[in-house]
Amino acid sequence: MAEEDYGSFVDWNQMGDLAKSSGPTKVDTKDLKEFKQMARQGYWAKNHKLRAQVYQQLIKAIPCRTVTPDAAVYRDIMGNAAAKKTSTNVPLPEFVDGNPIPRYCLKPEAVASAHQIINCLAGQFPDISHCPALPAVTSLLLHFSVDEAQCFEHVSRILACNEPGKRLVDQTFLAYESSCMTFGDLANKYCTAAHKLIVATAQDVMDVYSDWQRWVLGDLPFSHVVRVLDVYLVEGYKVLYRVAVALLKFYRKHKMGAQGGQGNQQQEDSNKIKADIQAFVKGIASTVTPDKLLEKAFSIRLFSRKEITLLQLTNEKSLQQKGITVKQKRRNVQLALNPDTFSSEIVSAKEMHDIWSWIPERFALCQPQLLFTTSTHGCSLNRFYSHCEGHEPTLLLIRTTDGDVCGAFLSTDWEERKRGGNKLSFFGTGECFVFRLKPEMERYEWIVIRHPELASSIKTQNQEETATSEDQITDGNRLQQPEKPPGELSPFLSARHFNLNSKNTSMFMAGNVDSIIVGGGDGNALYIDSELNHGRTGSCTTFDNPPLCAESFQISLLEVWGFQDTMAS
Repeated sequence: MAEEDYGSFVDWNQMGDLAKSSGPTKVDTKDLKEFKQMARQGYWAKNHKLRAQVYQQLIKAIPCRTVTPDAAVYRDIMGNAAAKKTSTNVPLPEFVDGNPIPRYCLKPEAVASAHQIINCLAGQFPDISHCPALPAVTSLLLHFSVDEAQCFEHVSRILACNEPGKRLVDQTFLAYESSCMTFGDLANKYCTAAHKLIVATAQDVMDVYSDWQRWVLGDLPFSHVVRVLDVYLVEGYKVLYRVAVALLKFYRKHKMGAQGGQGNQQQEDSNKIKADIQAFVKGIASTVTPDKLLEKAFSIRLFSRKEITLLQLTNEKSLQQKGITVKQKRRNVQLALNPDTFSSEIVSAKEMHDIWSWIPERFALCQPQLLFTTSTHGCSLNRFYSHCEGHEPTLLLIRTTDGDVCGAFLSTDWEERKRGGNKLSFFGTGECFVFRLKPEMERYEWIVIRHPELASSIKTQNQEETATSEDQITDGNRLQQPEKPPGELSPFLSARHFNLNSKNTSMFMAGNVDSIIVGGGDGNALYIDSELNHGRTGSCTTFDNPPLCAESFQISLLEVWGFQDTMAS
């Protein structure tokens, strides 16, 4: 057949419709926008040879280290591989973390070739310490390679990519773990209903999310993952996040349908939830086509690559500060909220666990530390500040005399208020949110998260130039890390990174000697007086929230919790 040159490792009987070549036979463009459009629409999806040639073109264009192993290096190392009998008995490197090579549509003997390629890569890339996606990436590219040497070169170029800001494959545990935390943050913000389901059913949410890459690179059927690969080689790592979030959305829809819309709210061992998601993803072809999966993935309103990268960098920094740079057992979030040691006069351990599922993942390794409570420290705003200053972030909990419970997650140190003197000025970031627990549990995030169009109505001249440069394939994925003000712990969702059409949409927190305020713009989500006795709540533009309790209320008890690093010595 015409595809023989690029399909010597393929079991064509397993390929189904992909074995029938049709459609275009060449791609005549180097424009990134056109490539993106063609990849998303599956322009080369029905022609195996064309797809192989496009992959070769895209991978050849990846900027790499000066010395990157190529096909000739592989042939020199391996000698005449055709004359040698390869074996799957040779174990894969430890850095793949026990992940097997997915066969997809490979011939049985081709799996042995993938083993050989990966072990050769391990010798050429001694800096790799954790790369669980490598078996799947190698297996996929082997479907479109003339020989082992070409596959080796293609994977080498992906591993050796040195374009600033471009991330293709995680190669350290720090990078991988931060990606899991980042996915947890994205699921929390952009896949709220599915995230709630995981929180309700899994004992360790982050353990479930640690499989997110495997859902895409490993569990997806070949017909689906190869369409993801089309787009991934054009647009980069962010595509994996989009597809994984889409899979989580489809999984939630599947569970709701299977259980009559009610869902199983009983918590189970995380491994059972992981196995259930894996089974769903492996069988997704029966309900979701590749086109439908990509359509869902690219309909999700995520922030820019810049914002995702900022979050990844922040999560990496958090892990480094905790000394987590090599693989170790992750502390279960529930253990950090041990009911035997946790004590609050406002919320139960279960309620605090639910709140913990809302906070950014980099703080999930922390445990709650009581900083201030009116029952011990009295009803004084000065004492509130003195106990809270120096802590970032903090969690504010309020119980009213009517028995309602509400509060706020506040991303920034209260000491920031001093920058404005005694003038009431707002500060904080879009990671702030307000919530109520009683009578009903609900969270209200920054309005820009739910309505990204509020941050895109204004473009600066510099951004116009950036957008133009991104249309060229040579500069398409370039990203410069923005400078961060000294002392800023949380750059993610900082209002300065957005072109907001109104300051009312970024009024997060404020305080002076007379009061503290959370949320502003046509009202306040929370206003508390200097005696910590009386409060008001109403709708505000920043969080687009209803009143969190009775609009005017008396405070029965107020607590502030910090985040204690459990990994610190």
